[in-house]
Amino acid sequence: MEYRVKGKDIILRQPDFELSQTLDCGQAFRWADDGSGTFSGTFLNSPLTISPLDKGDNTFILHNTTEDEFLNIWYDYFDLSTDYGEIKRILSEDETLSKACAFAGGIRILRQDSWEALSSFIISQNNNIPRIKGIIGRLTEHYGKYPSFADMADETPESLAFLRAGFRAKYLVDAVDKFNSGTLTIDKIKSASVTDAGKMLMSIKGVGPKVCSCALLFGFYRLEAFPVDVWVRRVLDTYYPNGLPDCTKGIEGIAQQYLFHYIRNEYGKV
Repeated sequence: MEYRVKGKDIILRQPDFELSQTLDCGQAFRWADDGSGTFSGTFLNSPLTISPLDKGDNTFILHNTTEDEFLNIWYDYFDLSTDYGEIKRILSEDETLSKACAFAGGIRILRQDSWEALSSFIISQNNNIPRIKGIIGRLTEHYGKYPSFADMADETPESLAFLRAGFRAKYLVDAVDKFNSGTLTIDKIKSASVTDAGKMLMSIKGVGPKVCSCALLFGFYRLEAFPVDVWVRRVLDTYYPNGLPDCTKGIEGIAQQYLFHYIRNEYGKV
């Protein structure tokens, strides 16, 4: 990674990073493309607009961002300390993963806030991305920010009717109640094994294996978590009936992202 300050902007050179593959792949729901490849979004209460500056040189411009904000917020959020080139080299020991990495090599796992990601994926179940974004937009508009579980302590399924989230509202309230009561804590989930962390998350009403795995991968940066949906199940059945190859050990979640993006867009061309 290389960066420099230019006026009120940060110019970033970062290989293995593509905005649409990272910000519009279903791991976060508060980013929007203006149609030109520029994305605007928010991490908790910090807004950002980021544009590709020179795709050939892997450079980007982070607009109206101080160096302090870049180093203390966005450097971590975009996982800029991780060498995805090396990760792709390791995964490319497998033929199918090699093709997936080449196809969607700009994906990075965002280091999101644990509660925001968990609650977002509770909202996401049996839902499509535009509707998920709409629900989250109404939630943040109502609170003037992305609310913490403490902010939502007095909510009920009925009081959340403005979200138009349907059955998901009662699941969100159950999560809020469990965290506010101390039955669950972010720190306990972070420090537990991925198996035990999954059991904790699945104690929340409505949280099954898929939502749990997504929350662990995208909200707790547990790279060994491996969400399985219809597309990933197709990959497993077709290419890995005996399990994932050894090269994915410990980074199964990153492998999942490459495979998911590839098979969803290129099914039948592997």
